[in-house]
Amino acid sequence: MSQILNFNTVNEYNKFNNHESSNPWVSIIDFSKARMRKGHKMNFGIFCVFLKEVKCGDLKYGRATYDYQEGTLVFVSPGQVLDVENKVDLYQPMGHGLVFHPDLIQGTILSRRIKDYGFFSYLTHEALHLSAQERSLVLDCFANISRELLHGSDKHSKRLIASHIELFLNYCERFYDRQFITRENVNKGILEKFEELLNNYYATELPFEKGFPSVAYCADQLHLSSNYFGDLIKKETGKSAQEYIQNKIIEVAKDKVFDKNKTINEIAYELGFKYPQHFSRLFKSRVGYTPSEYRKSNQ
Repeated sequence: MSQILNFNTVNEYNKFNNHESSNPWVSIIDFSKARMRKGHKMNFGIFCVFLKEVKCGDLKYGRATYDYQEGTLVFVSPGQVLDVENKVDLYQPMGHGLVFHPDLIQGTILSRRIKDYGFFSYLTHEALHLSAQERSLVLDCFANISRELLHGSDKHSKRLIASHIELFLNYCERFYDRQFITRENVNKGILEKFEELLNNYYATELPFEKGFPSVAYCADQLHLSSNYFGDLIKKETGKSAQEYIQNKIIEVAKDKVFDKNKTINEIAYELGFKYPQHFSRLFKSRVGYTPSEYRKSNQ
């Protein structure tokens, strides 16, 4: 079994990349200073953002390889495990990185906002591909953090560094919005597969056996993280993935309601509802009638 490297502090990650630690809570990494190495599985207890300059090592999170290339940002949050497939050949890491400990942002505005940056939980085929202009802006953000670290520590340091990191993450949100648009063809393919997945699901006994499909289930079937999948569906349709699934349930329910040989309760169970009253409540909120009223009005 390959060795797993654990990075629970910024200092540990700095040492791994041949860097001095000027601050125990945050660091800007220049990976060209790191020694050549073979791949390892790595367990992170810190936040990391990697700006990949060359494709090397075949970085993986979970079972699938990251969709990254030159000028790509990869985000890692505490608790995630990354793997580098190539554990035989030496390679030279290249690029830059921002690493910071969760304790750095405690008591700051960023602490309240960090969970809003869903891209820290994105998985495969979901890295952020930068334009030349965006890459330049990212490096400027890293340079601003580096300058603040050189200033030395005082009572303003923590707040100012957290503010610089928050600004950088806000730019990343903007860049991802751009990527959702510029990768429209890829996104539409995912939307079509999502629709097909739901159609196939409701053409089987799965709803009765397992309940209606969750967002996490659909994301997993499409080999995406729940966060990326949810953000993509929202950008493409204006609806949340949960709303999209509920709309499909109502669409299927409208057809089933006309089967007079089945009670409303039976239909509710067939659609995956544990309690028929939940089905009736959702149906009325979307259609304006209860299932029974809808059946009668269309006879």
